[in-house]
Amino acid sequence: MRLALERRPEQSRTMTVVSPLIAIAITVLVGAIVFSARGLDPLHALYVYFVEPVMTLWSLEELAVKTAPLVLIGVGLAVCFRANLWNIGAEGQFTAGALAGAAIPIMFPEWQSPAALPLMLVAGVLGGIAWAAVPAFLRNRFGVNEILTSLMLVYVAQYLLDWLVRGPWRDPDGYNFPESANFEGWHALPTFGDGRVHLGAVFAVVAVVVLFVFMSRTLKGFEIRVSGEAPRAGGFGGFSRPRTVWFCFALSGGLAGLAGLCEVTGPVGQLQPIISPGYGFTAIIVAFLGRLNPIVVLLAGIVLGISYLGGEAAQIELGVSDKIAQAFQGLLLFLILACDTLIRYRIRIGRRETAVATDA
Repeated sequence: MRLALERRPEQSRTMTVVSPLIAIAITVLVGAIVFSARGLDPLHALYVYFVEPVMTLWSLEELAVKTAPLVLIGVGLAVCFRANLWNIGAEGQFTAGALAGAAIPIMFPEWQSPAALPLMLVAGVLGGIAWAAVPAFLRNRFGVNEILTSLMLVYVAQYLLDWLVRGPWRDPDGYNFPESANFEGWHALPTFGDGRVHLGAVFAVVAVVVLFVFMSRTLKGFEIRVSGEAPRAGGFGGFSRPRTVWFCFALSGGLAGLAGLCEVTGPVGQLQPIISPGYGFTAIIVAFLGRLNPIVVLLAGIVLGISYLGGEAAQIELGVSDKIAQAFQGLLLFLILACDTLIRYRIRIGRRETAVATDA
């Protein structure tokens, strides 16, 4: 007996919409089983993990803080994935953008000017673009797989960050801790009221709206969709695949870099050896859960933001590992991909063919 995947003649539109909800439901069910296996009340544990993070004003503000970088990175990756380009290195572009923008207040700490923050934001975007340009160049020039190059550059960026905060960019008044000086005044991102919600949340919403209009109403958006779904048809239509590669990597890298700069000038407030809990990787889940649609990506970002807050609450109230959030996120991605596979293909069970040897 053998199992084979057979392409369906037609995909179900209903299942395309419903499958993310099925994936979330199965993830919740598996979570209940995991909590039960640890001797915890599954209903209480699920309440702590999924409901409690949205029950108070403070938690809603924290949810906005967690969601903003996920959405900023996720909408850029959604465009990239729609073009059938696999930028897996958004975490590195996030770090590169943070480093590029943070160089201004670290190297010129006395420069407190209204022009400082806009220049930092531009530098953050350019830093992310520069980091994403490497896999784009290697893909176009030598045909190198962008999955490998973008992923490997994540670790280069992280080691560069670690070296800088332990060496030349370490705060001389920081009691030898591996961190930069705090970003203050015009070097810090404005917040709304007395809370922690910062300007990055506005950037995320603006990016969602702009990219939704861009992908659905512009010729370039049509070119990206055609390039991903039917590259040969795009070639016949005069669309340049190399230009699409450059554009999509620059867009996704720039938004990831902007998210990184917003993170270090907002919630973190300085450079540290670790500035991200894995936003760049989690944003891949956000993009797929959002069906590569910018508007739905915003909703998916909220769901994954809840998973971060729920993981922190579960550590405190339930005493579980801090890896529980990553486990749920990984399971969610697996189930989304599994559902998408079953939407496109059906499982066919057949007998294994055996060769019969005959004497000559």
